[in-house]
Amino acid sequence: MSKTALLFAGQGAQTAGMGKDLAERFPTARAWFDRANVALGYDLAAVCFAGPETELTKTENAQPGIFLVSWVTFQLLRERVPELKFETAAGLSLGEFTALTVAGVMGFQDGLKVVRQRGQFMQEACETTKGGMAAIIGLDEAATREVCAATGVELANLNCPGQLVISGATEKIALACDLAKSKGAKRALPLPVAGAYHSALMVGAQPKLQSALSTLKLQPPAVPVISNVTAQPHGDVADIQKRLVEQVTSAVRWEESMRYLLAQGFTRFIELGPGKALSGFMKRIDPAAQMFNVSDVASLEATGKALAST
Repeated sequence: MSKTALLFAGQGAQTAGMGKDLAERFPTARAWFDRANVALGYDLAAVCFAGPETELTKTENAQPGIFLVSWVTFQLLRERVPELKFETAAGLSLGEFTALTVAGVMGFQDGLKVVRQRGQFMQEACETTKGGMAAIIGLDEAATREVCAATGVELANLNCPGQLVISGATEKIALACDLAKSKGAKRALPLPVAGAYHSALMVGAQPKLQSALSTLKLQPPAVPVISNVTAQPHGDVADIQKRLVEQVTSAVRWEESMRYLLAQGFTRFIELGPGKALSGFMKRIDPAAQMFNVSDVASLEATGKALAST
């Protein structure tokens, strides 16, 4: 029997129109969007469905928006494939909160609200610091770490072989990009983000997130959920809370997380939520892994059909 892992999208996956066809087609989806609007007190669904992009890309909208669309795709897949079983869950940065919610650590409403707060806290940290991020393509981790050490930036995302992301002060990112190119990077591209996520410049968000998490009643996960910080399964509730706070300034060890799951015998991965970035990463990590995704009506139908026949 193949072991199945659910994977949840992170910030950057957002796109205007996400979830719209699902809400129009399925009453279950529409009900979840309506429930989210009531919980948050504003029309997040409209921002997801119609944008504009400038509004959707604001961290306090992008994070709950991606969480919501990811949750909806999970619920619809479960409806479509009632016998669906999964043995673990993981999510990229923000997606880790979705994975924990799916695993029963927090309720839907608590998860939605805390990612909205997380987005606000991170936005506030962005506004008090001048930071950015850049994708380093085609340079290995050791050489990228040398670039970071030389320029004072940090390694923020270790996504897959040949794709790393650095984070830090804006002027240092520019220097790091130049140095990375001189060391042989195929590309070093500044990213269109509000600040230096997963770096020390986000430290201002940590006590606020700690405080928000402390008000939630967390439960032990029903299945193991992989921590971005450790690339290992979370421990108890106290450990989960600690790691989620650490995650704000720590590197996302995605490739290592996926290699851990592959070593544990996982062969089937289902990406849930907008975009297909995680599927792309997995192709670089292990092309033999069986990868599905659900982001819209077409992919829901295709994945539902494929899973029902296995």
